[in-house]
Amino acid sequence: MTILFIEDDTIESMKLNRTAAKLPEKHNIIQAKNGEEALEILNGPTQLPDIIFLDLNMPRMNGIEFLQILKKDPELKYLPTIILTTSQNRADLLECYRNGIAGYIIKPLKYEDYEDKIQKVIAYWEINELVKA
Repeated sequence: MTILFIEDDTIESMKLNRTAAKLPEKHNIIQAKNGEEALEILNGPTQLPDIIFLDLNMPRMNGIEFLQILKKDPELKYLPTIILTTSQNRADLLECYRNGIAGYIIKPLKYEDYEDKIQKVIAYWEINELVKA
């Protein structure tokens, strides 16, 4: 599976890569530091990702702004997008679901809990029939 990981925090990127490396299946992780960079990747020549992990709190273009643009695009709107954030704000949660997300995960403080959640999410999407561009 190809995963687009949109996150501006280097530590979070290291955590995701470390977690993915422990999985039995190998996954291609493409990283973007903000929504603008992610849109450039999605509109570029490379194959579209199978899923997107999206942080909400980023510079230049936050996660909700990115999500609104993504879900209006006829070719990109079907990409499963999972929010991976520290925000427990109910307004953020509702806005994300209004915009068509596939899931909303609060980043746990302990690495072991983070690893467990990410592994479960990836395992879930591995068995789904995904829209291939």
